[in-house]
Amino acid sequence: MNEHPSPARFAAHRPPPPIALLAELTHRCPLACPYCSNPLELSRASEELSTEEWIAVFRQAADLGVLHLHLSGGEPASRRDLVALTRAAAGFGLYTNLITSGVGLTEARIGELAEAGLDHLQLSIQGVTPEKADLVGGYAGGYARKIAVAGWTRAAGIPLTVNAVCHKQNMDEIEDMVALAIELGARRIEIATVQFHGWAERNRASLMPTRAQVEAANAFVAEARARLAGTLVIDYVPADHHSRYPKACMGGWGRTGLNVNPEGRVLPCHAAETIPGLSFDTVRETSLSEIWLNGEAFNAFRGDDWMAEPCRSCERKHVDFGGCRCQAMALAGDATATDPVCIRSPLHASLAAAAEADGEAEPGPFVYRGR
Repeated sequence: MNEHPSPARFAAHRPPPPIALLAELTHRCPLACPYCSNPLELSRASEELSTEEWIAVFRQAADLGVLHLHLSGGEPASRRDLVALTRAAAGFGLYTNLITSGVGLTEARIGELAEAGLDHLQLSIQGVTPEKADLVGGYAGGYARKIAVAGWTRAAGIPLTVNAVCHKQNMDEIEDMVALAIELGARRIEIATVQFHGWAERNRASLMPTRAQVEAANAFVAEARARLAGTLVIDYVPADHHSRYPKACMGGWGRTGLNVNPEGRVLPCHAAETIPGLSFDTVRETSLSEIWLNGEAFNAFRGDDWMAEPCRSCERKHVDFGGCRCQAMALAGDATATDPVCIRSPLHASLAAAAEADGEAEPGPFVYRGR
């Protein structure tokens, strides 16, 4: 693997303030989704930032210029101080979005969150029937709780987004997922195809959609967006491994947002720790502002000086920023390589062939995420 560029080379690429902060409050979660994006090695509860430490992070984020705070996990409702954290963040002027499975929330707690200033709630669904949702989530009764949480959220006046993670075993149900989101009173649905990192990589044959499923999903989303304009906003994350070009992962490395994991390490993206050789600062030792501006990990792939060919001379390099660095590391063994999703990567043909094979494979039993 190539050495990472020195942060000193990026003086000309001083970034603007980040727009969003993803606060991974905990890795604890009652669900065990086989596509969970959390690391294979989960942080223990004893290692998590305290209430006071998280509030200090939120204060620094507001001072840095962050506008949107996403309270995530694991399952953030596993934190007993969730209401207090929400109240503190709202007091700093941050727009607060709770990303939740719904499990662990009650009607009373949602009322407390609304009173504390929660601006928005994003609720995940794993299927449109109790049987499918509970099978994927690995949690009996999860679907019923999600439906109840949606009703309590609507009653509390909190705007709702439904997050539908799609894969081989439910991609044919996208139309029903959209109908369910409307029924639940959601203003937005995020149809997000599984990203093959971590736990999802362990379940490739059970999760990788077929090309036919992806093409049908693409066509449906285009039609539904036009038909439901003014009723439901549809965000769509298409299937990477069946695409011709990569997406602009995180809007570009270190350009618009940052993550803080349960132990306080600050990451340019959710999976950045899978890249060997990067050094990650912690909010327990360094200010958020210093990390954002001068952190080694954040400056490793800022700008385009780090790019090799064909990315360096590509007209799309400021559109997709070379794609996903973590995916390049996983699939090419080099975080500076062209994302193999791109048709200009020498590895694209083998990636596409593997996706075709996995898509057509008979699904096996899920390997569930550890709790």
